[in-house]
Amino acid sequence: MAPELHITDDPTADELLSNDPLALLIGMLLDQQVAMETAFAGPSKIRERLGAFDAATIAEQDTETFAALCRMAPAVHRFPDSMAARVQALCATVRDEWDNDASAIWRRGTPDGPEVLKRLKRLPGFGDQKARIFLALLGKQYGFDGAGWREAAGDYGAEGSYKSVADIVNPESLTKVREYKRAAKAAAKKS
Repeated sequence: MAPELHITDDPTADELLSNDPLALLIGMLLDQQVAMETAFAGPSKIRERLGAFDAATIAEQDTETFAALCRMAPAVHRFPDSMAARVQALCATVRDEWDNDASAIWRRGTPDGPEVLKRLKRLPGFGDQKARIFLALLGKQYGFDGAGWREAAGDYGAEGSYKSVADIVNPESLTKVREYKRAAKAAAKKS
């Protein structure tokens, strides 16, 4: 049974994230310098405009055509050209290394949490923090139960935390995550 995610406040976008692991992966990739809802709604915009949604199809698009698709109003991201290139690089990796199946990153070979973290960190656009947040999202909401996932996700894997998209299940939890992020930004500016 697919999880029921509530990240974007758009039922169509949330349904795609819930049912398509590639959409969730792309949403995570886009989650920088824009609101979480905007980032995770991006895959739905891509699917609507492209008429298809799989790693091979996205990776094989002409780069300028795909960038133009991402620039269409409302844009997929506030930096549509650079993020279009990152989405295509990510999709090429999923196509070439994971047989066009994003979920294979956390399902192939029954990996534990530390292994999935390593796999995520090898993806284009996924640094340590993004990989840990995504691992926490997989564990908390997407049914991944590989041994050690909470430890591998670090603070993002903590039960009852409100630190990232992994913890958003309703409007109240979104507010708590936003408050945490604001406080973290303020603390970073002071130091």
